[in-house]
Amino acid sequence: MCTPHLITRRQALAGAAALPLAFGLVDPVSASGSSALRGKLDAAVASSRVPGLVALIARGPDVWTHVAGLRDIDSGAPMTRDTLFAVASIGKPLTAVAALMLVQDGTIGLDDPVDPWLPELADRHVLRHQGGALDDTVPATRAITLRDLLTMRMGLGIVFADPAEVPVAGQMQALGVMPGPTLFAEDADTYMARLGSLPLMHQPGAAWRYHTGLDVAGVLVARASGMSLDGFLRARACAPLGMLDTAFSGPADRLATQYAGNPDTGALARWNSAAADSFADPPVFQAGGGGHVSTVDDFLAFGRFLLSRGMADGGQLLDAALVDEMLRDQITPAQKAASPWFPADFWDTHGWGLGVAMRTAPQTAKGRFGWWGGYGTSFWCDPATNTVAALFTQRMMTGPDDVALADAFTNAAFDA
Repeated sequence: MCTPHLITRRQALAGAAALPLAFGLVDPVSASGSSALRGKLDAAVASSRVPGLVALIARGPDVWTHVAGLRDIDSGAPMTRDTLFAVASIGKPLTAVAALMLVQDGTIGLDDPVDPWLPELADRHVLRHQGGALDDTVPATRAITLRDLLTMRMGLGIVFADPAEVPVAGQMQALGVMPGPTLFAEDADTYMARLGSLPLMHQPGAAWRYHTGLDVAGVLVARASGMSLDGFLRARACAPLGMLDTAFSGPADRLATQYAGNPDTGALARWNSAAADSFADPPVFQAGGGGHVSTVDDFLAFGRFLLSRGMADGGQLLDAALVDEMLRDQITPAQKAASPWFPADFWDTHGWGLGVAMRTAPQTAKGRFGWWGGYGTSFWCDPATNTVAALFTQRMMTGPDDVALADAFTNAAFDA
């Protein structure tokens, strides 16, 4: 439901052990709640549904963690609290914060056209019908804006359709720019040139289409700042927040190996989603929508930063009004109706802000924000209880129970 890597998500994992749907905890930070939660997480590892995990719950100043299983099955290397994970789509709000820092600097406005920095997206044409021929288009009614990128309403994104039957999907696949489990392997200029050769699927701002906008936003940050996306994030966000392990690659002896479940047996097999040989190698393209590596403690720092409305070390790192805008549902009812997602009732309980999702229902969950990552990570924050919850594994999402463990964990963290 929640990654750029979802073309196969509806496939069932036949024979896979069912994950617990609820933890039923009283308080995971209490002694009794902690014991129950640790048992449930250990059971998920023992069932071989995930090779290992690192879990963190922080409620105000109190921090609870649990580490279980292996970082690498073949070597038997144990998971540790500081294990580095490919975090996939939970990196999207990091890229959004970087872009909002450019807004704060006055470099670009949220509703300014991106054309000065992304000329490949100027003078767009739009398909008359999503399934139509690539040259059956009309002119775009307006330019693509930064807000369009961060809300993923730019007009390009994942297509859940047979590429043989939908020409734009087939062309995206052929060009290597369809969001999927493997990151784009060439440089940013090549990525933008390929996107620029495509018609938009809908008018800018008309509908929500997953993923591509945040990769494009990362390119904009790099071009507008004159730095790499990694360099900008490190200097402006990660260093001030103490997120020293967040980057686009990391040392091999700390990286968790990525696995995918066999669709027939559920058995875990080694899988690598990086554009390079592994996330130990710096990528050519720094994918703002899903290419980061990080740790649970770095995401704790990031969650606290957002919960404090942009504060870091006693100072205002990002204007509170921009954080508020980031955490506001930007997708209108009409746009939600034009933007099918799954499960089918997703928009009944969720919205999308700038690079991040938020809960809109039920009332007890309203205001929570975060997302899931397609390589097995989950990050959610609850302003009502000042809680950050992160569950990191490295099992690629490919089936209907992808987020069952993460959701049960998050519910335990927030609903205690």
